[in-house]
Parts: sequence; structure tokens; C-alpha cells
Amino acid sequence: MHFDLTDLRLYLHILDTGNITAGAVRSHLSLAAASARIRAMEASLGIDFLERGRRGVTPTPAGKALAQHARILLQQAERLQQDLADYAQGVKGQVRLLCNTTAITEYLPEVLADFLRDHPNLDIDLQELPSARITHALRQGAADLGIVSDAVDTHGLQTRPFRDDPLVLILPPEHVLASQASLTFGETLAHDYVALGSHSALAIHLEEQALHIGQRMSIRIRADGFEGVMRMVARGAGLAIVPKVAIERWAAVHSVTCRPLDEVWAHRTLQLCARDFDHLPGYARALFDALVP
Repeated sequence: MHFDLTDLRLYLHILDTGNITAGAVRSHLSLAAASARIRAMEASLGIDFLERGRRGVTPTPAGKALAQHARILLQQAERLQQDLADYAQGVKGQVRLLCNTTAITEYLPEVLADFLRDHPNLDIDLQELPSARITHALRQGAADLGIVSDAVDTHGLQTRPFRDDPLVLILPPEHVLASQASLTFGETLAHDYVALGSHSALAIHLEEQALHIGQRMSIRIRADGFEGVMRMVARGAGLAIVPKVAIERWAAVHSVTCRPLDEVWAHRTLQLCARDFDHLPGYARALFDALVP
């Protein structure tokens, strides 16, 4: 068996993205080089690690075992690098932080910029995912820290409060629903929506909530970011659900009507979570300390 750390990182990137092409991009490899590495890994043991399909790849039972060991080995390698950083000038550590849409766009840019400025030997691998996928990744050891909605199951993880983050409905001022003081999500689904991109964690969450009550969102258009959503709603393109903090940031610029949503999942708090805060690597602990309110 001849696997190196590049092979293992590539393999995990492929699993995280669901296809070899995207995994190669994330690993800064050509598709041909990435495919050759995976084939060599499989050939060295005479077993397949990936099941290939038209919609991407999934791990075989052997592939799942490989992923588990690969994550442990890469974490140990990163901890080794961090422990030696004091002795080797310029050695860098990396923290993997997974966040939902609101955290990554509204709360983190300044905090993370200040952290990177104050820690020149640390990098942050920041990725946006739905909260349920973040908790799964943390349990599997695929990330150091996560920021999730309190609506998701965090069993087996440690949590700390991060920010209050209620979701609100925004409407064009002249919309037929604008006269109502509050609304349920179901009451809005007969009307057209402006949504975030299909890969946005918040967009995925809202579409799942609609499916849970046996309905679908009617999405006329998807916009890039909360400001784009609000600008389109202000012009009458449809309804939208956004974090209250986004409204507070842009309310003076965009004329929209804001209403609370009568849903438990809309009254949410963001939580910082990890498998064990006390056993984080030193560089991840430094980021944790910067994020705790």
C-alpha cells in the first residue's frame, strides 16, 4: 500500500464534493492526475473505494473505512505540523470551519479577517454547508469547528451559543400578504419566491421545510447574496426569507416590508460546535476563542 497525504486529501475532497472533477479542482490537480491517483490507490489493494455513477461517486464499504482512517491521519499530520511550528519558522497550520449561510455572510467576514491578521501562520478552510451536513462532518472528524442552527440535532457534539439569528419574511410593500402581522411558511407558499442559489445552505433548508409540509416553493429567480435578494423583492419580483440581521444591514437602502414567521425553525440561534472543545488542536482552539462571544 503506497498512499501519500496528497492521495488521502484528494480522496476526501472527492467524497466531500461527490465527484472526481470537483475533488481534483479542490486538490489543485488536473482531472487526469486525480483519476490516476485514485486508480493507483485502488490497484494497490485490489479493491474499489468508489462506486461511479452518472450523478457522481459514492464510497464503497472499503471506501468508507478508508475515509475514516484518512481523516484521522490528516488530523494527526496537521497537529504534528502545528506542534513543530514553534521550531520551524514559516510552517503553517490550517483550521477547517464549516458554517451555514448566515454565519458565513453576515457574522464572520470581519471576525475571520481580524483572526488571520493576528495569526499569520494560520489558514482557514471555510466552507458553507447546511447545518445537518455540518454536524455529520464534525462527528466524522472531517472538520475542526462548525456553526449551525439550533434546530439541528447536535447529539454527540459540544456546543456554545454564537449569535441569535431569527429568519424573517420580506415582501414588496404592495404585496397582498403585506397587511398581515405575521404569517406561517405554509401561507406564503402559494406565492412566488426570490431565493438564494441552489447550493446555498439556507436555500436548501427552506426547500426542505416546504417538503416537510407537503408543498414546494415556487422560485421565480435565484439571486447571489442577501442584498441581491432584497433588491429584487423591493422591485416586486416575489417574497423571500432572510436573516433579520441582513434586513438590519440593508433596511435603509431597500424598501421592503418585513414580517415575522410563525415557525419554530425561524426563531433560531446559531451555535458553535465541535466534538470536544477541550481537545481541539492549538490552532483550532485559537479560532474557537476568537469566535466565542
